[in-house]
Amino acid sequence: MFAFLLTLLILDALLLSVVVLLQAGQGGGLASLGGATTDTVLGGRQAVTLLTKATWWCGGIFLVLALVLSLVPRGGDSNALQERLRSATPASAPSAPLPLGGTPAPGTAPAPGTAPATGTVPAPATGAAPAPAPAPSPGAPAPSQPKK
Repeated sequence: MFAFLLTLLILDALLLSVVVLLQAGQGGGLASLGGATTDTVLGGRQAVTLLTKATWWCGGIFLVLALVLSLVPRGGDSNALQERLRSATPASAPSAPLPLGGTPAPGTAPAPGTAPATGTVPAPATGAAPAPAPAPSPGAPAPSQPKK
């Protein structure tokens, strides 16, 4: 059913394209916007031709078919394909969350060379230069200097 409706929609779209392209142009285009009357811009009232009626019918059929296709299920093949893809994908084991400070997760040891997770920062080694102060952000006000 879905394939049949989709085929009808494609044929209708092609027919609609041909019918629209066969119609005579209104003339003027965007060049008529420079102070012309409304009849020139909008094209005025024209006689209803066979091509105009065919355009309206093809457009209406296109809209109805598109709406019906959105409501019709695609069939059982897509569900089988999705199930095959799910079974072929290896399931990954859930990983333990990484601690973002504080104490490490139970049963894990801190990595070598890292500070203990007690909330304190270790003192620098003797003879080491103190860490430079962080640079202020561009939008932040300058720190006040003590007056001399």
